[in-house]
Amino acid sequence: MTNSRLIIAGLLSAVIGTMAASGCALQQREPAALRAQARISKEQAEQAALAKVPGGTIKESELDRENGALIWYFDLTTRGSSAITEVAVDALTGYVISVATDTPE
Repeated sequence: MTNSRLIIAGLLSAVIGTMAASGCALQQREPAALRAQARISKEQAEQAALAKVPGGTIKESELDRENGALIWYFDLTTRGSSAITEVAVDALTGYVISVATDTPE
């Protein structure tokens, strides 16, 4: 009984290790690789986004590549409103690309 438990534990460790090496490591490296390509820091991009939504608070942020462009995305909320405003900031120039507000139904 003990040997079979050791074998099962070993197999589970190998499967989990393989999954971590293939998936999780890639997910951790990707944001760092994108950040290394960005000329505009997250903090600089946040300031540009906040300037477009007076009184806004950043709830989520993401750096992503879309159609070849490197873009900071921010979801902002404002007090007293359930609307979420997404602001996209070019991570190379710092220019605000778009501002879109989504009002929940």
